[in-house]
This record gives sequence, structure tokens and C-alpha cells, in this order.
Amino acid sequence: MKITAFAGGVGGAKFAHGLAQILPPEDLTVIVNTGDDFEHLGLFISPDLDTVCYTLAELANPETGWGRMDETWNTISNIEKLGGPAWFRLGDKDFGTHIERTRRLKEGKTLSQVTQEFCEAWGIKPKVLPMSNAPVRTMVNTDEGELEFQEYFVHRHCEPVVKSFRFDGAEIAEAAPGVIEALEAADAVIFCPSNPWVSIDPILKVVKTITKPVVAISPIIGGKTVKGPAAKMFRELGIEPSAFAVAKHYRNILSGFVLDNEDLNLEKSISQLNIKTLATDTLMKQPTDRARLANDVLHFIRSLQ
Repeated sequence: MKITAFAGGVGGAKFAHGLAQILPPEDLTVIVNTGDDFEHLGLFISPDLDTVCYTLAELANPETGWGRMDETWNTISNIEKLGGPAWFRLGDKDFGTHIERTRRLKEGKTLSQVTQEFCEAWGIKPKVLPMSNAPVRTMVNTDEGELEFQEYFVHRHCEPVVKSFRFDGAEIAEAAPGVIEALEAADAVIFCPSNPWVSIDPILKVVKTITKPVVAISPIIGGKTVKGPAAKMFRELGIEPSAFAVAKHYRNILSGFVLDNEDLNLEKSISQLNIKTLATDTLMKQPTDRARLANDVLHFIRSLQ
């Protein structure tokens, strides 16, 4: 079974890693959100791409889910001491990734090419693709004005109240090479348990149309997000955060929806949206949980077919 997965952030990276453990590499393509990308300290930084790649390469910090394991912080500490901007905490190994990415991009390579080269260097076998080589920037409209995503998310700790989102550049950005081909070749598309508003929606804005069956995994369990601000965003947009709210957000494109056993009481409401459901343990506390959940989801997809 060929799977194309949409991913962004820690939850998406963990599930992609689960898929990579049980699918042949040639049967898995992971399309990653780049709406979070930004330029900082003169470097081109791709947070979601790096989180997915570090996780697939088993280099990610197991405690945070992002950044590198066994990291040191000499560079950012010195920048801070000198009075530079240190709010976006980059470790020394992570700096190496951004420095080398920036060098190759300035040489004229595309983000797709650089990502492929990094994956080869890190021993990542499945195909990992940025959603676009063109800049698409997630802008958050808040009660304090419009903010770039990293300003809102990291610098402001998600404190401003969210009113809406805008994906600057998405209307003219083309999908990166291989993205449309992966969607056409897939037996099914999976939306990993990532933030619907700022991880999956930017990808959808770029790819525009999906003709294959789509299954989404809820990033919200018991009304709360495992990690990140998705529940806060739903609430501030006037929507009660729940697995049902996530399913309703995607209702026009979903064939199936995976929710946690804790939300079993929502299964009937989701089914009434004409979406097939699977209730299982979606919390990925240990690396072994990732493959277990991926296996459950693939069995569910086969049942839909």
C-alpha cells in the first residue's frame, strides 16, 4: 500500500516515524508543512521539515520531540550574551543544519534538493518533500494585529488571541516537485496528528485537490492537544476543541477519521458527518506506540477500501 502523509511538527513527525517502521521506504512519502519557515539570524530555518527529518533519522531530542538529541547551546548563549535575539532557541547541531541549508539555497539549489541531500546524509529512506519550494508564510491574525507564525508561536508563546489565519503566497505557490506525483500514486492520504489550522491547512492550500481516500488522525484527545496550541486556537475561534471539531474541519475531504478511545462518545457524531471512524489508543508516549498506531491506521484504511 502506497501512502502519502501530510505532516507538521512533533505529532506529525512521530506518526511519520511509525509509518516508516512498517512500510517499505518506496511506499511512503511525507509531505511537510513549510508555512512555519522563516529567516532568522540570516539563516533559512524550516522547523517542521527539520523535526520530521530528525525524527525519521532518530536524531531528535526524545524529551522535546524537536531539535537534536545530546545538544549543546554554546552559540545561542554567546549570541544572547552579546545582546542578539535569542528567543528562538537553536542548539549547536541545529545551527549546523541551518547554516548548511542556507549556503546551498544561496548557491541556487531548491529546498526540495537540499532536503533530499540532507535525507541521504542522515540515512532517511522514505521520501520527504517540502510542500513547496516557493515561500508560503503562515500569518496569524490576533487581537494584537497580524503576526508571523514564529513570532506568535515562539516569541509570544501563543499568548495573543487568535482571530484567523492567512497563508501568504499560497495562492501562487506551486507544489514542490514530486508532491502531486506522490498524491496521484498513493492508495491513500493520511493527515498525521498535526495542527489542522497551521500544519495541514497550509499544505492543502498549496496542493488544492486530493482525489484519493483521506484519513485524518485527531491531534486532540479529551478536548486537549497533546502538544501545541491547536485546542487554544479552536477555542479562540469560537469552536469547542474536540476530536469532533477536527473531523468537522476536514469533513469535505475525509473518508475516515481516527480518534482516541477517550473520545469514544464522539464517534456517533463524527459518523453522522458521513465519515467512517476508528477509535484506538492514539497517544504516542513511546517509540513503539508509533508503529502500533500506524499499523492500526493502515488496517483501518484497508477496511475502507
